[in-house]
Amino acid sequence: MKRILLFLATNLAIVMVLSITMRLLGVEPYLNANGLNLGSLLIFAAVMGFGGSFISLAISKWSAKTAMGVQVIDAPSNSTEFWLLETVRKYSTQAGIKMPEVGIYNAPDVNAFATGMSKNSSLIAVSTGLFQPLTRAEAQAVIGPEVAHAANGDMVTLALIQGSSIPL
Repeated sequence: MKRILLFLATNLAIVMVLSITMRLLGVEPYLNANGLNLGSLLIFAAVMGFGGSFISLAISKWSAKTAMGVQVIDAPSNSTEFWLLETVRKYSTQAGIKMPEVGIYNAPDVNAFATGMSKNSSLIAVSTGLFQPLTRAEAQAVIGPEVAHAANGDMVTLALIQGSSIPL
């Protein structure tokens, strides 16, 4: 609830600053002369900003899978995939969330990320580069915070913050 209130407050503050700035710069008479109303324009901008953040959040798992080429592990095909699934399962149980989708994407860097619409509908993805230079204990230290991001709803917070940049 706190995130939603901050999201609303941030968007309203942006609309207010935009309104004041446009009035100080004398844009309103130009808009009126061209058949546009500043109030309507600000409402449109707010709706687009609010809507964009929710659309972004709704398609975040699909976008990440598509952009990064994430291969979701439905059934482990080797010991590394089995270990990865069990590690995420252990952390998600400890965090009290539903088991996220788990995937691997091909990249040489040591990386992992979490995304998804909610903490119980998330994706944890790791790069193939995570497994080469790191021990399993070190890899767990990378994976654990990603499960914590999912459990804390950080993906929702980031999507709402990104949506606070109201387009014009």
